[in-house]
Amino acid sequence: MRAIAEEASALVREYKGAFSGEHGDGICRGEWVAWQFGPQLNAAFKEIKQLFDPENLLNPGKIVDTPRMDDPDYFRFNKGYKGIPIAPALDWSGWDVLRDPLTGEQSGPGSAGDPTSGLIKAVEMCNNNGHCRKFDAGTMCPSFRITREEQHLTRGRANTLRLALSGQLGSDGLAGNDVKEALDLCVSCKGCKRDCPTGVDMAKMKIEARSAWSKKHGISLRDRFVAEMPRYAAYARHFSSVIAAVERVPFLSDWIKRTLGLAEQRALPNFCGNYLAGAAAKQGNAVYEKEVLLFVDTFNNYLEPSNAEAAQRVLTAAGYHVHVNKAPSERPLCCGRTYLASGQVDKAKAEAKRTLEYLMPFVERGISIVGLEPSCLLTLRDEFLQYGYGEQAVALSRASFLFEEFLVKEHDAGRLKLDLKALETSRVLLHGHCHQKAFDALRPVEQVLRWIPGLEVKNIETSCCGMAGSFGYEREHYEASMQMAELSLLPAVRKAEADDLVVADGTSCRHQIHDGANKTALHVAKVLESALA
Repeated sequence: MRAIAEEASALVREYKGAFSGEHGDGICRGEWVAWQFGPQLNAAFKEIKQLFDPENLLNPGKIVDTPRMDDPDYFRFNKGYKGIPIAPALDWSGWDVLRDPLTGEQSGPGSAGDPTSGLIKAVEMCNNNGHCRKFDAGTMCPSFRITREEQHLTRGRANTLRLALSGQLGSDGLAGNDVKEALDLCVSCKGCKRDCPTGVDMAKMKIEARSAWSKKHGISLRDRFVAEMPRYAAYARHFSSVIAAVERVPFLSDWIKRTLGLAEQRALPNFCGNYLAGAAAKQGNAVYEKEVLLFVDTFNNYLEPSNAEAAQRVLTAAGYHVHVNKAPSERPLCCGRTYLASGQVDKAKAEAKRTLEYLMPFVERGISIVGLEPSCLLTLRDEFLQYGYGEQAVALSRASFLFEEFLVKEHDAGRLKLDLKALETSRVLLHGHCHQKAFDALRPVEQVLRWIPGLEVKNIETSCCGMAGSFGYEREHYEASMQMAELSLLPAVRKAEADDLVVADGTSCRHQIHDGANKTALHVAKVLESALA
């Protein structure tokens, strides 16, 4: 490469050309452009640099005192660079391949012999283009938008992970403090999965890091409290009145929250129902003309069961028989998202296996699996594919839809008959869950809302709401959570007219809107239920 560069530089100089234009005089071109300016201008450049940047902090090595283009100290992949042997928790074998640069032909998954089983290759997809530093639109990157620090940015995190996976941050690898600190404010919004030009999925990489950390350092009481919620929620609902009473005694509720590491400004969960318990008892084996399986998550089952009831009513009104994700004698199926958040991938896989076994007969009959909570349902379409469960997971992912996606699909196929009437309000403000935006699943919400006569739908241009599952409940992250919400979401909600509806499909989003703007946000199913003729 140096020989080519030297020959090209000589030709440019011989024919009195310019080696670079208005920009690009960086490490690659810096050493070749000094002759274009001459010794007097180069000396002036150096004098100005010394005056305004005496400690050489601002973009060093550009224009002035430039390094050689092939100085190995500046290589992203230095001499001897390679991944350290690790066993990832998720399946990254799709990245562990060899590709012919001339034909584009690619070897099979897991065939390239990468010691990280493909994980480092996925991390290396970050090419440092810096698109994640934008502020104008999209979701990426909410933590950078409030800190303006490279560490709390998709690019900064990818570089930290790359250094860890190549052994440059010590022997702890992904379980080290550098990785933990870099990912501390990552809210797993998946904004980078969609907004990043190379599709870096930092949320999934954070699962790997949390898994490595939990295996080495253990799991905190708070993480267990959140992760095991799908298992204890059925029992906790019997103590809802006790929890409500505790909440009314500040010193007691604050002590409990401090003990668990929760923010005192947040309310304890109110387990007020169990939709699936009643719905599962009504299940039968009959075959109907139009069927659907409503996959009700932990939060909409125990914390906001009226959303599930609304969805069932809408689907029934449209002529569908509604199955649910629970057999009468078993606990509800679960996507395992709460386990992933704490790095307990084995438990999440076990939940996925149980879910696959129960749902596959429905999938094989062509019955769609319809979910209400974006982060839950979209786990079936995303993380389930990296558990190593093969074609069953693929089939389930193709059969899984968010509530509004299913309605639009059936409408476009001419199978949906849903009579809707006008509401008393004429405008809806719509906030999209981050995962809805990451999977381009927000437009169906707008579409079904516009089926309601006379209803104007205004999409709030937002990044992450900041609650992000348990992130906004965590004591040390409460302030960051509210800062994210104040970027655009909460100001927009506060400006809403008194009779405007606010729609947010995400449980976390609705709670953040309630806590930050004292406004009740609704799931789209509740709005459609209200509009049933």
